[in-house]
Amino acid sequence: MADAFEFNVTIPSDTAQGHEVQERILSELEKVGFPDQDLFGVKLALEEGIVNAIKHGNGMDPSKNVFVKCEYDGVRVRVTIEDEGTGFDPQDVPDPTEDDNIEKPSGRGLMLMRAFMSHIEYNDKGNCVVLEKTRSVEE
Repeated sequence: MADAFEFNVTIPSDTAQGHEVQERILSELEKVGFPDQDLFGVKLALEEGIVNAIKHGNGMDPSKNVFVKCEYDGVRVRVTIEDEGTGFDPQDVPDPTEDDNIEKPSGRGLMLMRAFMSHIEYNDKGNCVVLEKTRSVEE
């Protein structure tokens, strides 16, 4: 089993710092040999989750923070992203694959997160998302 790791970080509502956290997580996963095809999906999901927390959750308010917890147990990475916003109901986000919504930009990030991660869940308030990816078995 590959090395396990865990860390917590708090960042202000700043997309540059969000990107730094994303890169740290990906770097740690690369070090433990997380498969490339899995890294691609994790990268997309992290980008969406962190940017959504900063822009939609905290409304780019520099006085509000985003809390990120990353845990890796050798098989699965679990990233929790929580903002200080009022939250939202993921069920209220329009399905971007429906004909009426094809031209609308909203909902695509959530769809990507669901497609690339093994498991995704929100807290009841809707201001915290948990992204999980179980590493693929390499051939």
